[in-house]
Amino acid sequence: MELTPIDRKLLTRIQEDFPLVNRPFKILGEAAGISEHEAMEGIQKMKKLNMIRQINAIFDTRSLGYQSSLVAAKADPQRIRETAEVLNEHPGVSHNYRRNHEFNLWFTVAVPPASALGLEKTVEWMGILSHAQSIRMMPTLKLYKIGVTLDMTSEVNLAKSEVGVYNEEKVNREALSKNDIRLILELQEDLELTPEPFKKISDHLNISEEKLFEEIAGLVRRGKMRRFAAILNHRRAGFMANAMGVWKVSSEKIDEMGAKMAVYKAVSHCYRRPTYPDWPYPLFSMVHGKTEEECEKILEAISQDTGLGEYQALYSSTEYKKIRVKYFSPEFDAWEEKYASVTRKN
Repeated sequence: MELTPIDRKLLTRIQEDFPLVNRPFKILGEAAGISEHEAMEGIQKMKKLNMIRQINAIFDTRSLGYQSSLVAAKADPQRIRETAEVLNEHPGVSHNYRRNHEFNLWFTVAVPPASALGLEKTVEWMGILSHAQSIRMMPTLKLYKIGVTLDMTSEVNLAKSEVGVYNEEKVNREALSKNDIRLILELQEDLELTPEPFKKISDHLNISEEKLFEEIAGLVRRGKMRRFAAILNHRRAGFMANAMGVWKVSSEKIDEMGAKMAVYKAVSHCYRRPTYPDWPYPLFSMVHGKTEEECEKILEAISQDTGLGEYQALYSSTEYKKIRVKYFSPEFDAWEEKYASVTRKN
Protein backbone atom coordinates (compact mmCIF):
# COMPACT_ATOMS: atom_id res chain seq x y z
CA MET A 1 0.00 0.00 0.00
CA GLU A 2 1.69 3.19 -1.19
CA LEU A 3 0.80 6.71 -0.16
CA THR A 4 -0.79 8.99 -2.73
CA PRO A 5 0.07 12.71 -2.96
CA ILE A 6 -3.26 13.38 -1.20
CA ASP A 7 -2.30 10.99 1.60
CA ARG A 8 0.97 12.85 2.07
CA LYS A 9 -0.77 16.21 2.22
CA LEU A 10 -3.21 14.86 4.81
CA LEU A 11 -0.38 13.39 6.86
CA THR A 12 1.55 16.65 6.86
CA ARG A 13 -1.57 18.70 7.74
CA ILE A 14 -2.85 16.63 10.67
CA GLN A 15 0.53 16.77 12.44
CA GLU A 16 0.16 20.54 12.74
CA ASP A 17 -3.51 21.35 12.78
CA PHE A 18 -6.24 18.76 13.35
CA PRO A 19 -9.57 20.61 13.08
CA LEU A 20 -11.39 20.98 16.40
CA VAL A 21 -14.89 20.98 14.92
CA ASN A 22 -17.91 18.69 14.90
CA ARG A 23 -16.94 17.02 11.57
CA PRO A 24 -13.13 17.37 11.30
CA PHE A 25 -12.70 14.88 8.46
CA LYS A 26 -15.08 16.91 6.31
CA ILE A 27 -12.84 19.96 6.81
CA LEU A 28 -9.71 17.92 6.05
CA GLY A 29 -11.33 16.44 2.94
CA GLU A 30 -12.44 19.83 1.60
CA ALA A 31 -8.91 21.21 2.04
CA ALA A 32 -7.48 18.26 0.11
CA GLY A 33 -10.16 18.26 -2.60
CA ILE A 34 -11.68 14.94 -1.54
CA SER A 35 -14.78 13.79 0.32
CA GLU A 36 -15.14 13.33 4.07
CA HIS A 37 -15.29 9.56 3.58
CA GLU A 38 -12.14 9.55 1.45
CA ALA A 39 -10.29 11.59 4.08
CA MET A 40 -11.29 9.10 6.77
CA GLU A 41 -10.30 6.17 4.56
CA GLY A 42 -6.89 7.71 3.85
CA ILE A 43 -6.18 8.30 7.53
CA GLN A 44 -7.44 4.80 8.40
CA LYS A 45 -5.07 3.36 5.79
CA MET A 46 -2.14 5.21 7.32
CA LYS A 47 -3.11 3.97 10.79
CA LYS A 48 -3.23 0.37 9.51
CA LEU A 49 0.24 0.89 8.06
CA ASN A 50 1.27 2.07 11.55
CA MET A 51 2.40 5.42 10.13
CA ILE A 52 0.08 7.22 12.54
CA ARG A 53 0.50 6.15 16.16
CA GLN A 54 -2.51 8.10 17.39
CA ILE A 55 -4.42 11.36 17.13
CA ASN A 56 -4.80 13.16 20.44
CA ALA A 57 -4.17 16.27 22.49
CA ILE A 58 -0.53 17.17 23.13
CA PHE A 59 0.01 18.70 26.55
CA ASP A 60 2.75 20.84 28.05
CA THR A 61 4.33 18.52 30.60
CA ARG A 62 5.68 21.30 32.80
CA SER A 63 2.40 23.21 32.83
CA LEU A 64 0.70 20.06 34.14
CA GLY A 65 3.11 20.06 37.08
CA TYR A 66 5.17 17.09 35.93
CA GLN A 67 8.95 17.02 36.28
CA SER A 68 10.87 15.52 33.39
CA SER A 69 14.39 15.08 32.08
CA LEU A 70 16.45 13.56 29.33
CA VAL A 71 18.74 10.93 30.85
CA ALA A 72 21.94 9.48 29.42
CA ALA A 73 22.86 5.99 30.63
CA LYS A 74 25.94 3.89 30.09
CA ALA A 75 24.93 0.24 29.79
CA ASP A 76 26.96 -2.92 29.28
CA PRO A 77 26.75 -3.42 25.49
CA GLN A 78 26.28 -7.16 26.08
CA ARG A 79 23.09 -6.60 28.09
CA ILE A 80 21.85 -3.27 26.81
CA ARG A 81 18.42 -4.64 25.88
CA GLU A 82 17.89 -5.97 29.41
CA THR A 83 18.88 -2.58 30.84
CA ALA A 84 16.48 -0.82 28.46
CA GLU A 85 13.61 -3.15 29.39
CA VAL A 86 13.99 -2.37 33.10
CA LEU A 87 14.08 1.37 32.39
CA ASN A 88 11.01 1.02 30.18
CA GLU A 89 8.98 -0.37 33.07
CA HIS A 90 8.59 3.15 34.41
CA PRO A 91 5.35 4.61 32.95
CA GLY A 92 6.98 8.03 32.60
CA VAL A 93 9.57 6.77 30.09
CA SER A 94 8.25 7.89 26.72
CA HIS A 95 11.36 7.56 24.53
CA ASN A 96 14.33 5.22 24.89
CA TYR A 97 16.98 4.86 22.18
CA ARG A 98 20.35 3.24 21.74
CA ARG A 99 22.74 5.85 20.35
CA ASN A 100 26.26 5.80 18.94
CA HIS A 101 28.06 7.13 22.01
CA GLU A 102 29.82 5.95 25.17
CA PHE A 103 26.54 6.79 26.90
CA ASN A 104 24.62 4.37 24.76
CA LEU A 105 21.07 4.65 26.15
CA TRP A 106 19.21 7.95 26.03
CA PHE A 107 15.70 8.13 27.45
CA THR A 108 13.18 10.68 28.67
CA VAL A 109 11.31 10.24 31.95
CA ALA A 110 8.56 12.22 33.65
CA VAL A 111 7.10 11.97 37.16
CA PRO A 112 3.77 13.42 38.32
CA PRO A 113 3.31 16.29 40.80
CA ALA A 114 2.37 13.85 43.59
CA SER A 115 5.38 11.57 43.12
CA ALA A 116 6.65 10.36 46.49
CA LEU A 117 10.17 9.88 45.13
CA GLY A 118 10.52 12.92 42.92
CA LEU A 119 12.49 13.05 39.69
CA GLU A 120 16.08 12.79 40.91
CA LYS A 121 15.44 9.87 43.27
CA THR A 122 13.40 8.11 40.59
CA VAL A 123 16.25 8.37 38.09
CA GLU A 124 18.75 7.23 40.72
CA TRP A 125 16.72 4.11 41.44
CA MET A 126 16.12 3.40 37.76
CA GLY A 127 19.90 3.33 37.34
CA ILE A 128 20.31 0.92 40.26
CA LEU A 129 17.45 -1.38 39.24
CA SER A 130 18.62 -1.55 35.60
CA HIS A 131 22.27 -2.15 36.55
CA ALA A 132 23.36 0.78 34.41
CA GLN A 133 27.10 1.40 34.70
CA SER A 134 26.49 5.14 34.89
CA ILE A 135 23.44 7.36 34.67
CA ARG A 136 23.35 11.12 34.14
CA MET A 137 20.43 13.53 34.13
CA MET A 138 20.32 16.07 31.31
CA PRO A 139 17.46 18.32 32.43
CA THR A 140 16.10 21.13 30.30
CA LEU A 141 17.59 24.45 31.43
CA LYS A 142 15.82 26.33 28.66
CA LEU A 143 13.43 25.14 25.97
CA TYR A 144 13.64 26.73 22.53
CA LYS A 145 11.35 24.38 20.64
CA ILE A 146 9.29 21.23 21.05
CA GLY A 147 7.08 19.63 18.44
CA VAL A 148 7.84 17.61 15.33
CA THR A 149 6.15 17.99 11.95
CA LEU A 150 7.51 15.66 9.29
CA ASP A 151 7.18 17.15 5.81
CA MET A 152 5.87 14.26 3.69
CA THR A 153 5.88 16.29 0.48
CA SER A 154 9.54 17.30 0.05
CA GLU A 155 12.98 15.69 -0.05
CA VAL A 156 15.27 17.56 2.36
CA ASN A 157 13.38 20.10 4.44
CA LEU A 158 15.50 23.20 5.04
CA ALA A 159 12.53 25.55 5.33
CA LYS A 160 12.12 27.89 8.30
CA SER A 161 9.11 28.98 10.32
CA GLU A 162 9.08 31.94 12.69
CA VAL A 163 6.49 30.20 14.88
CA GLY A 164 9.10 27.60 15.83
CA VAL A 165 10.46 29.37 18.90
CA TYR A 166 8.91 28.14 22.17
CA ASN A 167 7.30 30.75 24.38
CA GLU A 168 8.49 30.18 27.96
CA GLU A 169 5.88 32.65 29.19
CA LYS A 170 3.16 30.12 28.34
CA VAL A 171 4.32 27.74 31.07
CA ASN A 172 1.46 28.01 33.55
CA ARG A 173 2.02 26.14 36.81
CA GLU A 174 -1.33 26.97 38.38
CA ALA A 175 -3.02 23.93 39.90
CA LEU A 176 -5.33 21.87 37.75
CA SER A 177 -8.97 21.48 38.69
CA LYS A 178 -10.76 18.14 38.84
CA ASN A 179 -12.55 19.17 35.67
CA ASP A 180 -9.18 19.87 33.97
CA ILE A 181 -7.96 16.37 34.85
CA ARG A 182 -11.18 14.74 33.60
CA LEU A 183 -10.71 16.60 30.32
CA ILE A 184 -7.02 15.62 30.04
CA LEU A 185 -7.81 11.95 30.68
CA GLU A 186 -10.25 11.97 27.76
CA LEU A 187 -8.22 14.07 25.32
CA GLN A 188 -4.99 12.06 25.68
CA GLU A 189 -6.68 8.95 24.27
CA ASP A 190 -6.57 8.08 20.56
CA LEU A 191 -9.36 9.79 18.62
CA GLU A 192 -11.87 7.45 17.01
CA LEU A 193 -12.19 7.60 13.23
CA THR A 194 -15.88 8.41 12.97
CA PRO A 195 -17.59 11.34 11.25
CA GLU A 196 -18.23 13.01 14.64
CA PRO A 197 -15.32 11.78 16.80
CA PHE A 198 -15.59 14.47 19.49
CA LYS A 199 -19.20 13.59 20.30
CA LYS A 200 -18.15 10.49 22.24
CA ILE A 201 -15.76 12.61 24.34
CA SER A 202 -18.41 15.24 25.07
CA ASP A 203 -20.91 12.50 25.96
CA HIS A 204 -18.40 10.96 28.42
CA LEU A 205 -17.93 14.37 30.03
CA ASN A 206 -21.69 15.07 29.94
CA ILE A 207 -21.23 18.39 28.13
CA SER A 208 -22.08 19.65 24.65
CA GLU A 209 -19.52 19.58 21.84
CA GLU A 210 -19.58 23.38 21.82
CA LYS A 211 -18.67 23.38 25.50
CA LEU A 212 -15.97 20.76 24.88
CA PHE A 213 -14.29 22.96 22.27
CA GLU A 214 -14.49 25.92 24.65
CA GLU A 215 -12.80 23.85 27.37
CA ILE A 216 -10.06 22.75 24.95
CA ALA A 217 -9.48 26.36 23.89
CA GLY A 218 -9.17 27.22 27.58
CA LEU A 219 -6.46 24.58 28.10
CA VAL A 220 -4.56 26.01 25.13
CA ARG A 221 -5.00 29.60 26.30
CA ARG A 222 -3.74 28.68 29.78
CA GLY A 223 -0.69 26.90 28.33
CA LYS A 224 -1.73 23.45 29.57
CA MET A 225 -2.20 22.05 26.07
CA ARG A 226 -0.10 22.82 23.00
CA ARG A 227 -2.27 21.44 20.21
CA PHE A 228 -4.42 18.54 18.98
CA ALA A 229 -2.56 16.56 16.33
CA ALA A 230 -1.46 13.25 14.86
CA ILE A 231 1.62 11.55 16.30
CA LEU A 232 3.55 9.65 13.66
CA ASN A 233 5.66 6.54 13.73
CA HIS A 234 8.68 8.22 12.13
CA ARG A 235 10.26 5.07 10.75
CA ARG A 236 7.01 3.76 9.27
CA ALA A 237 6.47 7.16 7.67
CA GLY A 238 9.82 6.80 5.90
CA PHE A 239 11.98 8.86 8.27
CA MET A 240 14.43 6.11 9.13
CA ALA A 241 17.09 8.29 10.76
CA ASN A 242 17.09 10.69 13.67
CA ALA A 243 20.12 12.61 14.84
CA MET A 244 20.54 14.30 18.18
CA GLY A 245 22.77 17.20 17.24
CA VAL A 246 24.76 18.42 20.25
CA TRP A 247 26.56 21.75 19.89
CA LYS A 248 29.42 23.50 21.67
CA VAL A 249 28.49 27.15 22.18
CA SER A 250 29.31 29.85 24.71
CA SER A 251 26.78 30.83 27.36
CA GLU A 252 26.71 34.35 25.89
CA LYS A 253 25.52 33.10 22.50
CA ILE A 254 23.44 30.07 23.39
CA ASP A 255 20.05 31.81 23.43
CA GLU A 256 20.73 33.43 20.06
CA MET A 257 21.85 30.11 18.57
CA GLY A 258 18.95 28.20 20.11
CA ALA A 259 16.48 30.63 18.57
CA LYS A 260 18.16 30.28 15.17
CA MET A 261 17.92 26.49 15.28
CA ALA A 262 14.33 26.49 16.50
CA VAL A 263 12.95 28.10 13.34
CA TYR A 264 14.09 25.19 11.16
CA LYS A 265 11.03 23.05 10.46
CA ALA A 266 13.26 19.95 10.39
CA VAL A 267 14.27 20.61 14.02
CA SER A 268 11.68 18.98 16.26
CA HIS A 269 13.26 19.69 19.67
CA CYS A 270 15.80 22.27 20.76
CA TYR A 271 17.02 22.65 24.35
CA ARG A 272 19.72 24.08 26.57
CA ARG A 273 21.10 21.40 28.90
CA PRO A 274 23.93 21.25 31.47
CA THR A 275 27.57 20.60 30.61
CA TYR A 276 30.06 18.36 32.42
CA PRO A 277 33.86 18.05 32.32
CA ASP A 278 33.49 15.27 29.73
CA TRP A 279 30.44 16.81 28.02
CA PRO A 280 30.98 20.31 26.55
CA TYR A 281 27.73 20.45 24.53
CA PRO A 282 24.96 22.54 26.14
CA LEU A 283 22.75 22.94 23.03
CA PHE A 284 20.68 20.02 21.69
CA SER A 285 18.72 19.95 18.44
CA MET A 286 16.85 16.86 17.25
CA VAL A 287 16.39 16.33 13.51
CA HIS A 288 14.64 13.57 11.59
CA GLY A 289 15.43 12.44 8.07
CA LYS A 290 14.75 9.65 5.63
CA THR A 291 18.46 8.80 5.76
CA GLU A 292 21.51 9.71 7.82
CA GLU A 293 22.75 11.68 4.80
CA GLU A 294 19.62 13.84 4.94
CA CYS A 295 20.15 14.48 8.66
CA GLU A 296 23.75 15.45 7.91
CA LYS A 297 22.61 17.96 5.30
CA ILE A 298 20.24 19.56 7.79
CA LEU A 299 22.91 19.75 10.51
CA GLU A 300 25.44 21.16 8.02
CA ALA A 301 22.96 23.85 6.99
CA ILE A 302 22.41 24.75 10.65
CA SER A 303 26.16 24.82 11.22
CA GLN A 304 26.69 27.22 8.32
CA ASP A 305 23.76 29.40 9.40
CA THR A 306 24.89 29.67 13.03
CA GLY A 307 28.65 29.54 12.51
CA LEU A 308 28.90 26.71 15.04
CA GLY A 309 31.41 24.18 13.76
CA GLU A 310 31.99 22.05 16.83
CA TYR A 311 29.20 19.52 17.18
CA GLN A 312 28.39 15.83 17.22
CA ALA A 313 25.52 13.88 15.69
CA LEU A 314 24.30 11.03 17.88
CA TYR A 315 22.24 8.63 15.78
CA SER A 316 19.77 6.12 17.16
CA SER A 317 20.39 2.54 16.10
CA THR A 318 17.61 0.87 18.12
CA GLU A 319 14.28 2.18 19.39
CA TYR A 320 13.43 0.46 22.68
CA LYS A 321 10.38 2.56 23.50
CA LYS A 322 8.36 5.39 22.02
CA ILE A 323 4.95 6.23 23.45
CA ARG A 324 2.95 9.17 24.72
CA VAL A 325 3.02 9.57 28.49
CA LYS A 326 -0.42 8.90 29.99
CA TYR A 327 -0.90 11.74 32.43
CA PHE A 328 -2.51 11.06 35.82
CA SER A 329 -2.33 7.32 35.25
CA PRO A 330 -2.42 4.96 38.28
CA GLU A 331 0.60 3.21 36.73
CA PHE A 332 2.86 5.88 38.29
CA ASP A 333 1.65 5.04 41.79
CA ALA A 334 1.92 1.33 41.03
CA TRP A 335 5.59 1.68 39.99
CA GLU A 336 6.47 3.61 43.12
CA GLU A 337 4.55 1.18 45.33
CA LYS A 338 6.33 -1.77 43.71
CA TYR A 339 9.73 -0.38 44.70
CA ALA A 340 8.64 1.40 47.87
CA SER A 341 10.08 -1.21 50.24
CA VAL A 342 13.42 -1.08 48.43
CA THR A 343 13.64 2.71 48.48
CA ARG A 344 12.59 3.00 52.13
CA LYS A 345 15.42 0.69 53.16
CA ASN A 346 17.90 2.87 51.35
